Amino acid sequence: MGRKENMRQPAARNALTPGFVLGFLVLFAFMAAYHSLTPTLPLYLAKLGSHETEIGILVGIVAVASLISRLLAGGALARYSEKSVMAFGALLSALSFLAYTIFRPFWPFFIARFFQGCSFACLDTAVLAFVVNVTPQRFRGQAIGYVLLASPLAMAVAASLGVFLSNRYGFAVLFLSCVGLSLCSLFFSLVIKGQENDRPRIKVSARGARLIDLKIAVPAFITFLNYFVGAALFAFIPLYGVKSGITNPGFFFSAVAVMLFIGRILGGKILVAYDKEKIIVGFLSMFAAALVILSFSHTLLMFVFVGLVWGTALAFLVPASMAYALEYAGSSEGTAVGTYQMFMDSGMALGPSVMGMMVPMVGYRAMFLCLALICLANVGYFQFYVRRKR
Repeated sequence: MGRKENMRQPAARNALTPGFVLGFLVLFAFMAAYHSLTPTLPLYLAKLGSHETEIGILVGIVAVASLISRLLAGGALARYSEKSVMAFGALLSALSFLAYTIFRPFWPFFIARFFQGCSFACLDTAVLAFVVNVTPQRFRGQAIGYVLLASPLAMAVAASLGVFLSNRYGFAVLFLSCVGLSLCSLFFSLVIKGQENDRPRIKVSARGARLIDLKIAVPAFITFLNYFVGAALFAFIPLYGVKSGITNPGFFFSAVAVMLFIGRILGGKILVAYDKEKIIVGFLSMFAAALVILSFSHTLLMFVFVGLVWGTALAFLVPASMAYALEYAGSSEGTAVGTYQMFMDSGMALGPSVMGMMVPMVGYRAMFLCLALICLANVGYFQFYVRRKR
C-alpha cells in the first residue's frame, strides 16, 4: 500500500511539469475571456437592437471559423512551434475583443467574431499539442485530462463575473477586461521557453491524405445533435433569463461549469464501470428533462438547478460519446478524431443560427421544448439505428 502511495506522487510531479503549468495558464486566461461573452454577448446584441436571427448567426459564426481554421492550425503546427501558434492565437483574440469596442452589428461585428473563432482554433489546438509534447508519454493521458479542466474552471468564474461587469460598469469595460485576459494569455505563451526547437518540423504531403473518416459519421451525428441543442441553449438562455426577471443569468453557466468540473474529476470510475450505451441513453434523456424544466422556469433557483443537471449530463456524455464513436469506427487516428470534431463544430454553428430564426415565430418556451424533442429524437436515433447498425 505504501509503495503505491509513493508511486502516485512522482506521477503527479511528472504530469504537472513547468511547461504544462504554463500551457494550462495560457488556455485558462484565454478561456476566461472567451466565456465572459457566453452569457453577455446575446444581452449586448439585444441591447443594440439585433433580433434573434442576427444574434444566432453572430454567436454561431465562431464555431464556423473554428471549424475552418482547425485545418490551417494543424498545418501551421507542422511548420511553426506551438509557442508561436499560441502567441498568434492570443494576440488575434486581443485584437478581436478590442474591435468589439469599436464595431457595431452586423457585418463589422461578424468579421470580428470570425477572427475570434480563428484565434480559438489556433490557441486550443496549439496548447493541446504543446501539452502532449512536454509531458512524458506515461503521463500524457493524465495531463490532457487536467488541461481540459481549464475551460470549465474559466466558465465557472468568468460567466457570472462577466454579467456583473457589464451590469455594473458597462460592456466597454467588459470587452477591455477580455483584452487584458487575452494579453495575459499572450504573456504566458511568450514566457514558455525552450520548446520551439525541441523537434524538427515535418512537412506533410497532402497527396493521398484522407480528410474525412466516413466510418465515424454515424455515431458522430449524435454529437452533432448534442452540440446543436447545447449551443442554441447557451445562446438564448441569457435573453430568456432577463425576460424572466433574472439579473445575472451567468449563474446558470457557473452551475454548468461546477458540475462539469466535478464530473470530469470524479466520474472516471463511472465511465469505466458502466456500459457506454447506457450512459449515452441515460444522459441524453437527462438533457431532454432539463429542457422541459427550463421551459417552465422563471426563478434564479430553477435556472441554477437546470444548470447543475445540464453540467452533470455534459460531464459524462461528452467523453462517453467520443469513446463510443471511436470504438464504433474502429479507429483513433487523427482523421477519425478530426471528422468527429467537424460534426461537433457544425452543431455549434448551426444550433444558434437555426433556433434564432425560430424564436421570433414561436417564443423561447416553445424553442426549448423543440430542443427537448431533438434530444428525444437523438435517443431514438441511437437506440434504433446506431446500436443496431453496430
